[in-house]
Amino acid sequence: MRRRYLVRTVAAACVCAVVGAAAGIAGGSAATNNDDRGSGPPGRHVGANGQREQPLSGDVASKVRAAALAKVDGGTIERVETDADHGSPYEAHVRKSDGTELEVLVNKSFEVTAVNDMQHP
Repeated sequence: MRRRYLVRTVAAACVCAVVGAAAGIAGGSAATNNDDRGSGPPGRHVGANGQREQPLSGDVASKVRAAALAKVDGGTIERVETDADHGSPYEAHVRKSDGTELEVLVNKSFEVTAVNDMQHP
């Protein structure tokens, strides 16, 4: 009887350890992918529409960068990506010299449609 109890206890502990480890890995992965800060690639969160932001490259990235820098004088581009939150196809994340972080929304004609202050929790 005592042996059966011990086997059940060890089995339950192993299941709890595996489930806890899996939850920790999944939670850590979600925080890295959805948060604009921390290690790993910044941004790329999933918007309310279920779409994940994707990094821009090539000519599109260059045009989005140029539009954002023309609008935010003296800013530094941190990243350019698709927009999953506001209905614009593109966004640029810009840091001003005073440390202020901005999100610059850009339309398909590569015109800036809005500049938003980034709010971090």
